[in-house]
Amino acid sequence: MIHTGEKLLFMTKDQVGRLIGASFGLFFIQANAGTLPMAVAVPLRIAAIAAFLGLVVFGRRRGGGTGSSGDATPGASFGRRYWYVVAAEVLGLAAGLLVISRVLHTPRAAVGWIAFVVGVHFFGLAVAWGRPGLRVLGGSMAACGAAALVLAACGASAAVIGVVAGILPGTLLLASIWWSGRTSAPASAAPERTAA
Repeated sequence: MIHTGEKLLFMTKDQVGRLIGASFGLFFIQANAGTLPMAVAVPLRIAAIAAFLGLVVFGRRRGGGTGSSGDATPGASFGRRYWYVVAAEVLGLAAGLLVISRVLHTPRAAVGWIAFVVGVHFFGLAVAWGRPGLRVLGGSMAACGAAALVLAACGASAAVIGVVAGILPGTLLLASIWWSGRTSAPASAAPERTAA
């Protein structure tokens, strides 16, 4: 909720979705940049923070709760179908990480599994939110995760896996949110598209 003078403005469902997606994009980059040399990791982390803050600032300027009738209600698009997708994602993450650590003993594969499951969850969100465009982001992230799983099985370095399953998916998330904000109509004309 944003307080401006005497009016209370709620974030639209798209603003909340964009903020969640941007947060995950930032997290993917921050968590995996440490596998890279400091000369690369520091500028990468700063760029990710700048992209995230830019999305937060521009996202607030765009919506302001003036969208269509359902948009001004907090959590309007976060109904039962959304929570089913999130529950499936959490269960998939937990089960896969358990197998990776306790059965396969391949901890480097964990980041690949996370990217794969997060990518797949966008297919569920595409259905739950009626946004088929999310399948492109989901497929791209899932492909990054699958590639990282293969790299981990082949004994690739943590840096290579971190780039493929962490830096690249984080960049895809942030870039897709920037792109969706650029290509969507102003909030007063039509609801924004979201990438998360």
